[in-house]
Amino acid sequence: MDHIKVKDKNHLVRNENTNAIINTDVSGYIEYENNYKRLYNQNKRIEQVEKNVDEIKSDLNEIKNLLRSLSNES
Repeated sequence: MDHIKVKDKNHLVRNENTNAIINTDVSGYIEYENNYKRLYNQNKRIEQVEKNVDEIKSDLNEIKNLLRSLSNES
């Protein structure tokens, strides 16, 4: 495969056969993947915390309703 360097872009080359631009910056790509995984995991954690908060709110409402019914019975 023949590649031509892209002017002013050391990490990019052009494939002569297909004219495709290829990024050769492996460390930059690995950094991108790591950031993506970190953000994905962070979003999953946030979703789990939001779910837990919703469950706590539901539990508190149930407790409040039980306390109201107990106070009305007295």
